[in-house]
This record gives sequence, C-alpha cells and structure tokens, in this order.
Amino acid sequence: MAGLNPVGGYEIDVLVQGYPGRSLYHGWLGWSTIVLLRGHRRVVLIDTGGFNQRKLLADRLSERGVTPGQVTDLLLSHSHFDHTMNWTRFRDARIAIGRVELEWCLQQPWGETEVPELYMRELQAWPGLRLLEDGEEVLPGITARLAPGHTPGHLIFILRGEDHDVIFLQDAVKNRAELVSRQIDMTYDAAVATATVEMVWGLWRSRPGSVVVPGHDLPMRLEDGLPRYLGERRAALAAWFSDNLQCTTEFELTADSLKSHS
Repeated sequence: MAGLNPVGGYEIDVLVQGYPGRSLYHGWLGWSTIVLLRGHRRVVLIDTGGFNQRKLLADRLSERGVTPGQVTDLLLSHSHFDHTMNWTRFRDARIAIGRVELEWCLQQPWGETEVPELYMRELQAWPGLRLLEDGEEVLPGITARLAPGHTPGHLIFILRGEDHDVIFLQDAVKNRAELVSRQIDMTYDAAVATATVEMVWGLWRSRPGSVVVPGHDLPMRLEDGLPRYLGERRAALAAWFSDNLQCTTEFELTADSLKSHS
C-alpha cells in the first residue's frame, strides 16, 4: 500500500487503497480507502471500512505492529457502511464524526440507504464519541472541513504541513474522474456536490505540492495542473470456475488490463 512522506509530524500510511469502480450485478462494491496516521503520540485511523475489509484492516495493522488497543483516534468522514462499520473493533479509541452527519444519518429510514442504522445508533451513545464542527481542529495540525454533497454532513480532513498539505477527501470527491469532470456520482444534491468539488480544487491549488487522498482511488498530486497518481494500483479478483478449490481464475482490475467504456 502507498506510504506518503511524513507531513506535520505524522507518518502517513494508506493501509487500504480505495477503488474507483462499482459492481454491475452484485450491489455496492464498497472498496474504500483506510489511512493510518502516527504522530504527536497518537495512532489514528481515517475511516475504518466495512465488513468486507475487516480482516484486511486487521492484517495491515498487524504488519505495522499496531494492535487495535493502540489506536487512539478514529476520524470518520461520513456514516456510510463502507467507511464506518469497523469502529466497533477499536472500542478504546476516541471516535470523531461530524455533528451534522450524525444527526442526518440517524433520521434516515431503516433498511433503505447505505447508512448502517444499528451501528450509528450505538455510536450515538458511545462514551468516547466526539462530534465535530466545521473548521474544528480535530488533532494537532488536522482540521475538519464540512464538504457536503455525497452526504449532508461529510467531512474532509486537512493535515497541515510545513511545505504542503495532505487533504483526506474520502467520499466528498471519490476519485480522479470526479475531480477532473467536477461531477459527483451518488449525491443528494448535484449543485451542492459541485460546490464542494470547487472548494477542494481551491484548497488543493492553494499550496503547491499538496496531496489529496480520495475515498475510492489512489492519492494524487497536481502536475502541470492535472492530477497525477502516487503509487501503483493493486486490485484483482480470484474466482472458482473449476471443479476444485486449488484452481482459480484471476482477473486484474487495473487500467492496463481492462477496456474502457463510455
């Protein structure tokens, strides 16, 4: 997984790469970005993924010598299942989510949206919960910024560095296609989402060399005004199409191995 240079006193490690795609026949894909920050005597996760990433997240933390009990803080960008459901694995951590987001998601009809209703209801009463406001400093050098469009209370997290910033977009702007086209897939209000994209571009351009980390794509830096990927995409499926478990068919899900359709 991609490791970024230290910024603002934090080591940055993208534990799980988000993937910019959707399933055509099997519901939401939900391969979302999970980031580990270590610094200022804190061990921080930005989002926690869904059930499909539960073991993967545990393995990636273990590879880095981090136990769930050592995680001090969870920063949740928004309430959707593929970004929040593993918060229960880190019961000793302080858990932060936007006040607007939590109030919104608790009002959503059960069984109809991407919100994991029971998990959010339990989170509401959790002793270690912290509700964030727009512009609040969450941790040393990290500020939350309201970025609605995907959900009404979605937050991005801006890590301020000496020379450049790292902006954790998560699903406010999910991938490169949304950044470049300024169109957002899966939004409750297209005009609000477009305003958020423009806000993100303004933040990104304001400090040359800054990096954005989307919720469903690789980290990116601007070069000649265009987003350039940092790191190498890794995504694949293995399927059992034969008569035994020892034989699998592998499908690489990277741009070089697939055809584009428009």
